[in-house]
Amino acid sequence: MKIRLAILALLICSFPAMPIAALSNSASAAATQKKLDYLQKNAALAKPDPKPTTFTEQEVNAYFASGQVKLPQGVQSLKLQGQADVITGTARVDFDQIKAGQRNSNPLLSMFSGLHDVVVVAHARGMNHTGYVQVDSASLNGVEIPRFALEMFVEKYLRPKYPNVGMNSQFALPAKIDTATVGQHELTVVQK
Repeated sequence: MKIRLAILALLICSFPAMPIAALSNSASAAATQKKLDYLQKNAALAKPDPKPTTFTEQEVNAYFASGQVKLPQGVQSLKLQGQADVITGTARVDFDQIKAGQRNSNPLLSMFSGLHDVVVVAHARGMNHTGYVQVDSASLNGVEIPRFALEMFVEKYLRPKYPNVGMNSQFALPAKIDTATVGQHELTVVQK
């Protein structure tokens, strides 16, 4: 479970919505699970096999769509797209669920209410057993969110629930993962 969350943390710097073909979902989700299981077993070895393991964009998106990953409250139908060192995520987000039980009178944060399509673009990589995610931009229904407003939202509503999440996040990669490289429609990890 820990390995799943860390690999997906590299990917979850974004939030999406488009469905993938139902027939390929099951096989692609199963392929992702098989690769996650392999990484866990390989990590248990004193000296893991350093052969790269590659997750395709289709596999990862099918895995999210399968319901095997519990998304944060308020985040719906996550879809990710990879390019060299960049992840773009799209999701349907219910900000009222995210903010449940918290009030804020700051008018700058009023845009974060209701149900919206959100796109987040971030640089992501893993090296020396550490994952790095830097949020470059985010938009709400196609309108870019000013960085200072996004930073306020993260500090007020996300940090209290997820202390290690921020505009620039750094975290230890589990399962002896040394590197994680986002490529064109794929993520490749190497264990050492």
